[in-house]
Amino acid sequence: MQIRVIGAPMDLGADRRGVDIGPSAIRYAGLSDQLRQIGHTVLDVGNVVIPDPESQPIGNTRVKYLEPILQVARELSALVTAALEAGEFPLILGGDHSIALGSISGVARVHKDVSVLWVDAHGDFNTEETTPSGNIHGMVLAALAGIGYSPLVNFGGWTPKIDASKIIIVGARALDPGEQELLRTHHIHVFTMSEIDERGIHRVMQEALAIAGRDNSPIHLSLDLDALDPQEAPGVGTPIRGGLSYREAHLVMEHVCDSSRMISMDVVEVNPLLDHKNETASLAVELIRSALGKKIL
Repeated sequence: MQIRVIGAPMDLGADRRGVDIGPSAIRYAGLSDQLRQIGHTVLDVGNVVIPDPESQPIGNTRVKYLEPILQVARELSALVTAALEAGEFPLILGGDHSIALGSISGVARVHKDVSVLWVDAHGDFNTEETTPSGNIHGMVLAALAGIGYSPLVNFGGWTPKIDASKIIIVGARALDPGEQELLRTHHIHVFTMSEIDERGIHRVMQEALAIAGRDNSPIHLSLDLDALDPQEAPGVGTPIRGGLSYREAHLVMEHVCDSSRMISMDVVEVNPLLDHKNETASLAVELIRSALGKKIL
């Protein structure tokens, strides 16, 4: 496989600084070399240019830094579309999860039937009306489904980017009240940590991938490292106790790989300022390798 690595060191979509260093930390952990070791060809095209928060007006406090986020999303979307049209696999390194507006829009331009597997402690399904923070990283999945603030929803000139019935959230354990109502109203498939505890990650992933692969749909995997428990991934933007274990996270990646349906992936929210000896970035590399074919035997 030809993998095109695209850095998107965005930190405009969240309050806590540091995730802008995440792409560099993941690269420093040996991403390209480790992907080559399992047989892939890797082209790293560097980073999308992200404006500094200090140089940008916050704007509407219900949708902070909207204009620069849209500007970055336009560039990232074009890069992802170009990679897919060239027959490559785009691997996007964040940054906060607002990068998904660009990455998934870029995928959806080529694959209009794409399913999205959203592995995250959070639903990121708020709108400007339900958000408790005004941070766009918590609204991006709703916007991609055509729900929320018009400039986000209509980014790129069309909406929705993804069919709500093809969104599958895995590992959720921190959902805002308004967000919970939106997820129920729009019948989003959500596998919470409680369900994973009760049923086991193997059965949950079987069901999640059956939904994602319905009608032979391709899959975009969006991995937020805060899906894992902070004991495993301490260096994340918004750590929440009670997440996926090390082996559960690897099994999620292995199931996705075995489905042979994944066409693109983004990895977000690694925050080296909160990490210990680059542990979380190294774990991100391990999980990427599992998703892209690394086997124990």
